[in-house]
Amino acid sequence: MRIGTADMTSCTSNTTANRFATCPVNGKTYREVGRKTVMHHIRKPWNKILPEQPYYFCTDSDCNVVYFAEDNSRVLRNELRESVGQKSTLPNRMICYCFDIKLSDIQKNPQQRKQFVIEQTKKSQCDCQTRNPSGKCCLKDFP
Repeated sequence: MRIGTADMTSCTSNTTANRFATCPVNGKTYREVGRKTVMHHIRKPWNKILPEQPYYFCTDSDCNVVYFAEDNSRVLRNELRESVGQKSTLPNRMICYCFDIKLSDIQKNPQQRKQFVIEQTKKSQCDCQTRNPSGKCCLKDFP
């Protein structure tokens, strides 16, 4: 597993160390995500041991891994509470987890939806670090 650093920007305070690692399944490089984010997205987290270590978020829609860690542990799609919009190509996939905005909502009025999220973000009304499976602001996911 290759580990390095990269720049990240987010609308929320981010406690991760700006690292990235290579997914053990598809061999592509992904950014670190906070353990808190992973815990909030796992179905029945009391049944899954998540050691204190860096976790990474795989966005590849063809890969069944959603999160992976330095010890080679993995969290798969079927272990999550809901589907992950960043791993989907469906037209009704989730884009903004804080405000329940799907791609189909954006297509109806893209500028209004994005402006709403921008305004709420400026008011610190979002919780991207917890609600978004990537742990990052959704604005980069808007088309």
